[in-house]
This record gives sequence, C-alpha cells and structure tokens, in this order.
Amino acid sequence: MKQTIQIQYEVLEDYSQLPTQEVELIHKAYEAANNAYSPYSKFNVGATLLLSNNQLISGNNQENCAYPSGLCAERVALFYANANFKEASIKTMVIVSKGNLIKKESVITPCGSCRQVILESEKRQSTPIRIILVSENKSVFIFNSIQDLLPFGFGVE
Repeated sequence: MKQTIQIQYEVLEDYSQLPTQEVELIHKAYEAANNAYSPYSKFNVGATLLLSNNQLISGNNQENCAYPSGLCAERVALFYANANFKEASIKTMVIVSKGNLIKKESVITPCGSCRQVILESEKRQSTPIRIILVSENKSVFIFNSIQDLLPFGFGVE
C-alpha cells in the first residue's frame, strides 16, 4: 500500500511582510549569527526563540576542530531555553544563515538532530512551534510545526 504525506508551509518573498515582532526575531537571529564560532566552515547560523513569557533566547553555531563536538544554533538556543525557562513554552523559532555553503536565495533548514530536538520540545510543551526560516536575500519559509519537516520523527505515534 502506498501512502502520501503532504505538508503545508508559507513562502514570503521578503520578511518585511511579517509582523513587527517576527521581524525583530529575525534581526536577533542575525545578531546571533554574526557572533557564531565557525572558523572551519565560515558558515554562520543564528536561531532566536520567542517564549510564552516573551523572553527572547538566541543561539549560534559553535564549531570544534573535532567536528562532532560542535553544536548547531538551534540546539544551543533550545537547550538554553529548556534549562533556564522550564515553565515557558516556545512559541516561535527563527533560523537564519550567512555564508557560502548555500545560495543566498535558499533557506537553511535544521539538520536531522536539530529537527529531533525541536520535536522533543514540541512534545514536552504539548504545543507546536512556529518555525521561520530566512534566506540571505530575505525570502521566508514558515512552518506551523516541526512535524512538517520531520513527519516520521523518533517518538511520534
């Protein structure tokens, strides 16, 4: 038996079309990306979370010469939020990138490990996380849940 999976996401040509609060999240994510430690890839990633208590949490990629020892921006932000704001849920996550690993018109999507951690955060808080992915040329993909990016995640019933 063949099955089909459909996902829904929104595409905007320019993030200026988003509400002011989400544009602010994008600017915070770019600030975080500017501070990334990426001496090997020269590819900076920033992530900013909006929590239910209106706290903003940012993270950036942290590389290490022993490559598996580094950490992605998404997990830096998520782990910090979960460690320090246990009672707050994550409403929105913005992810941006700067560098030559992808074309400026392409959005970066979370790696498999980050998708699984985002999924665990959704399960933990029992609500979906709005995910906004932004390209260097300001186009945007918006997902209403990580399950659209990871439909068969570990632990999904």
